[in-house]
Amino acid sequence: MAEDTVPVFDTLVVIGPGLIGSSVLRRARAQGNLARRLIAVDQNPDVCARVAELGIADEVTTDAAAAAAQADCVMLCVPVGAMGPVAAQVVPAMKPGAVLTDVGSTKVSVIEAISPSLRADVPYVPTHPMAGTEFSGPDAGLADLFENRWCLITPLDCTTTDALEKIRTLWERCGARLREMTPAHHDRVCAIVSHLPHLLAFTICGTADDLASETRSEVLDFAASGFRDFTRIAASDPIMWRDIFLSNREALLEMLGRFMEDAQAMARAIRWEDSDYIVDRIERGRKIRKSLIENKQA
Repeated sequence: MAEDTVPVFDTLVVIGPGLIGSSVLRRARAQGNLARRLIAVDQNPDVCARVAELGIADEVTTDAAAAAAQADCVMLCVPVGAMGPVAAQVVPAMKPGAVLTDVGSTKVSVIEAISPSLRADVPYVPTHPMAGTEFSGPDAGLADLFENRWCLITPLDCTTTDALEKIRTLWERCGARLREMTPAHHDRVCAIVSHLPHLLAFTICGTADDLASETRSEVLDFAASGFRDFTRIAASDPIMWRDIFLSNREALLEMLGRFMEDAQAMARAIRWEDSDYIVDRIERGRKIRKSLIENKQA
């Protein structure tokens, strides 16, 4: 059997089969080389029933601890605010040597929440696959969701080399591009490239919703492509993003402060008809867009 066809894990447990979790399950089912056996866990029986209907796991259960006891890898795909309580529930049940990993969009707060539950014989590899859509739930998953997208890995001092390599291989087989960094650096990067854009999208849509009724109806009738792009982002899961904003509040507030200063500078340029400044800012935006396209991230 070729090396790349041997499953990374015998039994993979995905806790929280939403967009990310169900996409991992779909990829694992389609390729067969992530895990021999797949177990999906969710506290909501309706979600479990839907996952069973979709046929993307070999077993579906609401009992996280019982599932974790069978796992060679437990992947936490729950909202970042729930990571600590879920880890406290599953880590004590895990087999020695089984790998714990998570897909949280913030890392410092998630690691702090999970750390009290960690065991010396259960290696932990924090990750963040930077892929997604505005949809959520098990039906939103896509087998190719991670294709050519970045998965950021923030190993800890206690992360074993073997566990790190297994998680790297898992995400490579999902099609992801990998980058390792510290948890704090991760949170600063994601604050500007992901969290701040979502905050702005939610805020702009809220501003539009607060307009006088006659103007608001025109916003909905005549929404141009720029506003439509914001509404797509703003359609994201509110509980998940509430948790992300609060979990990464220091880095997010820093980036928001910098953005507000830049927005005020643009306002001054418009007020005083500073064409050079305006053109410079637009050109910088065009260059970033071109770079994203060249990097296959657009």
